[in-house]
Amino acid sequence: MSPAARSSAARPAAPFGPREFQFVLLRRMADHQPALVDDALRELGATYTEMREANKRWQAGAHARQGPGEFARYHRALGEPEARRPVRGDVLRGDAEAWLWRVPLWPELRFTVLVGPGRAVWSRTLTRAPGAPVPELRTAADLLPWGCTIDEVWRAFEEVEPREGVAPTLARLDFTLPGGARCAAEFAWGLLQRQVPPLPSHDLGHPSRPARPA
Repeated sequence: MSPAARSSAARPAAPFGPREFQFVLLRRMADHQPALVDDALRELGATYTEMREANKRWQAGAHARQGPGEFARYHRALGEPEARRPVRGDVLRGDAEAWLWRVPLWPELRFTVLVGPGRAVWSRTLTRAPGAPVPELRTAADLLPWGCTIDEVWRAFEEVEPREGVAPTLARLDFTLPGGARCAAEFAWGLLQRQVPPLPSHDLGHPSRPARPA
């Protein structure tokens, strides 16, 4: 091994904590809302390079053969949660527990991981903090980027149809506004990113409403 390689191997890894985890959230959102991500990075006193490097480290850990499981990675990065809440499950999956962590960039939100038996991660989303004001959603104009969560949109509108996402942290809902118009929105980590054209509905007579995240 060369001296440079030995030096690199001996150097302790930089810490990966709540600040770095926020970069992971932002990296996914940068494809949808680059201007908002720019503002967030300025607020954090960070650069795009720092954001990309943090995300690169997170993804490397996610694909490591002998790395910790997904839940352990969240726990290591974020520490002890602000709250843990039991969640009643169903016959097939059983009960679960929601772990909630503060996110400095979004003080009115919590990063919430729904943990099932064996510490299996069932969902990982940004949710409204307990007691925080919930936005009033009635029209398409109320659907502002980063202004509401996927659970809030799901509860506010009718004939909701979830669509296939391209990654566990991305989601899309098609739904009907009070006036009858169809609308659709895309979410990253459970936070609204943008509105998109709706797709043809599968069955509006029997709207699809799977269990929501805690």
